[in-house]
Amino acid sequence: MTRIGRQRRRAAARATWRAFAARRGGVAGVAVLVVVALLAVAAPLLTDASGLDVTRAPGRPFEPPSGRFWLGTDNTGRSVLLLTWWGTRVSLVVGLAATVLSVLIGTLVGVVAGHFGRWVSGVLMAVTDFFLVLPSLVLAIALSTVLPRGLGTIVLAIGVTAWPATARLVRAQTLAVRARPFVERARALGGGHGHVIGRHVLPAVLPLVFVNTTLAVAGAIIAESTLSFLGLGDPTRVSWGSLLHAANAHGAVSQRAWWFLLPPGLGVVCVVLAFTLVGRALETVLNPRSGERR
Repeated sequence: MTRIGRQRRRAAARATWRAFAARRGGVAGVAVLVVVALLAVAAPLLTDASGLDVTRAPGRPFEPPSGRFWLGTDNTGRSVLLLTWWGTRVSLVVGLAATVLSVLIGTLVGVVAGHFGRWVSGVLMAVTDFFLVLPSLVLAIALSTVLPRGLGTIVLAIGVTAWPATARLVRAQTLAVRARPFVERARALGGGHGHVIGRHVLPAVLPLVFVNTTLAVAGAIIAESTLSFLGLGDPTRVSWGSLLHAANAHGAVSQRAWWFLLPPGLGVVCVVLAFTLVGRALETVLNPRSGERR
């Protein structure tokens, strides 16, 4: 039975991949994300981090693009290309870490609320509705202001404010799975809560969680860029949001230094669009009814 189960899982995975490969938007999104991830990983290997130090800036402030500086320099004389390249690492790490935290919280709350029901569901959904009513960005700004500044604070601020939507989706899916015959059969045979959740509920919920995670990364990257743009990011790290903050604070517009504004802004747009395309393609593959509704 174990071998048959593995064969079925492999067949299902191949079928899922073929269906996903038929979505050109999803494939294009994966290609962009692979390139961005490789660039982020290769930054320490292909570039010199000393160029990020303002005291060792190799150029003059606001130099336009040239053969020496392909994307010009910032207000301190550092290469905008180098800053944008290294900013990719921080933006991706913070976006992924914050998404994982929010998805873990939302999945836990949704599964527990959907499985146990009654007063447990009432209490958890009341807490979820409370967080849904509060503007998540305002709450994240408040947390980033109160807590010590750093990457951990940004991850925490985004993660603890972005989970309610995941919790509601997972709860709805858990309620649907809970009513299926195989779950009732497992309970009738004496399966406890841990067995039912671990062997039946989570496997049925995980595809939805995976799709939601892919889509949530885009929102987390935008949130990180927004917090950094407002000056609430880690002052010792370079990210796309901090570059936009520096460009705005030091008059890149009045200096007509378009090369200081466009690269980090386009980086945010491209990565967010890529994650959105991948998430929509996965949603269509794993939940065909959603595609039919649209």
